[in-house]
Amino acid sequence: MRKIVGFKAGAWGLACRQICKAMGGNRDHWPSEIRLRDNGRLLSVRFEDGECYDLSAEYLRVMSPSAEVQGHRPEERLTIGGKRQCRMTGVTPVGSYAVRLIFDDLHSTGIFTWDYLHELGSRRDENWAFYEAELKAKGLSRDRPGDA
Repeated sequence: MRKIVGFKAGAWGLACRQICKAMGGNRDHWPSEIRLRDNGRLLSVRFEDGECYDLSAEYLRVMSPSAEVQGHRPEERLTIGGKRQCRMTGVTPVGSYAVRLIFDDLHSTGIFTWDYLHELGSRRDENWAFYEAELKAKGLSRDRPGDA
């Protein structure tokens, strides 16, 4: 495993959890390590409870929580095609609750919370099947850029 960008969230995560609790927040899933792998094609996220997910850049890009992808209402959500070869070029912490992923297509507005990353990992197969069905229904392709 080649480490491109990574950080252990241990002490940082503990401090974040203490700050979050002090502010009345409640987060269920806390990362212990986040690492880019395979030249930015995978994001490995290990949680304190031992769960670990390898999430592809394509999957994270098309499931980005940004308003650009999700819209402000469910009917505004876009299905994004053409991201099979997408890569992540950076991961930066956001406050005490998330990371910002930077993609090689310059998309960088999605804030991936710990809970959202955990949800993406635990529901990957279901989410991916839904995404592929959307592509087919809208005449889009994983290899051909476009959105609908």
